[in-house]
Amino acid sequence: MKTVVALCAAIGVITVAATMATGHRGPIVADSEYGERLVTDTQQYLGPDAPDPRMRFTATRRACASCHIGAGREQGELSLVGAIGSHPNDIVDRINGCMIRNMDGRPLPPDGPEMMAIVSWLRFLADEDAATGAGQRQAHDPPVFRTPDRVANPEAGERLFVKRCADCHGKDGAGLPASRSLAQGYLFPPLWGRDSFTDGSEMHRVPVAARFIKAKMPLGRPDLDDEQAFDIAAFINSKPRPHLQ
Repeated sequence: MKTVVALCAAIGVITVAATMATGHRGPIVADSEYGERLVTDTQQYLGPDAPDPRMRFTATRRACASCHIGAGREQGELSLVGAIGSHPNDIVDRINGCMIRNMDGRPLPPDGPEMMAIVSWLRFLADEDAATGAGQRQAHDPPVFRTPDRVANPEAGERLFVKRCADCHGKDGAGLPASRSLAQGYLFPPLWGRDSFTDGSEMHRVPVAARFIKAKMPLGRPDLDDEQAFDIAAFINSKPRPHLQ
């Protein structure tokens, strides 16, 4: 896509004056550093409480890093390290697809500083990965999820959720806010309800959610087996969430 090439060529020299969500006033540089902040603190820059109403691109207060752990730097499931290489011609469309389906939002302008910064971050991740050794590039996820040969059991998933997931995400699935102000987002994201992913998200498909759960959850010590991840995913996806418009 010619648009992507033009965006990447312009990154680093394009700036735009705007009010930062942190309250800092100054030039925004559409570089990888800004792109990383957009991924880790999406709600502050692009969420429904962003100071500038024109910057309110998402209806949810979750961050992209809720799924793309470590701002996408972590190898394995939902890593962003290989995104720019795997989708060189449609990366802008894929980013905006996530904005719409996962973040319950609207597309970022393709030639705007936010899109340019995110693309720059993805390119940085790819370059960083290429410069590392093979050992550092290995994922530490458990074996790949295999869909059990049975119907998922949400009731069993609920029992497992209470034991293994509720400490971080809450028994009500509402997540753990980062502060008293939801404008600051979440330490652990909500899994259903107003600030969760939409029913049009890929994560709303039980096998996709189960694959992520098995690979990454509980955070830092993933030890659920295929059956457990499958049932937990079914339970989570049985709950209400924003409807994709």
